[in-house]
Amino acid sequence: MIFATGFKVYIALGNVDMRKAIDGLSSIVSGVLRLDVFTGHLFAFSNRRRNMIKILYWNNNGFCLWQKRLEKGKFRWPESRKEVLQVGQRELAWLLDGLDINQAKAHKRLAYSRTY
Repeated sequence: MIFATGFKVYIALGNVDMRKAIDGLSSIVSGVLRLDVFTGHLFAFSNRRRNMIKILYWNNNGFCLWQKRLEKGKFRWPESRKEVLQVGQRELAWLLDGLDINQAKAHKRLAYSRTY
């Protein structure tokens, strides 16, 4: 995947009909999730069997649609009553690698502030 820096990742919780392409998924982003599909952020969707993920994003002058289908196994798709979950880039990488997005043993992100 080729992405610019500074993007956010939104996971659409629940499942989506994977026959949907760019137009159908962008309608979900703007209509159901109420997010701006033209921001360049990533919007991830999964099917009911959790063996396929599609990621939709806007790149300069057009939409890009990335897809991954597992031949065996399932993605550890997060469960929640929310419609959408914002995660970081490394959580997306974990998800695509078959891991849970909540890695209890992972190092926490550090934020430094300068004091003079």
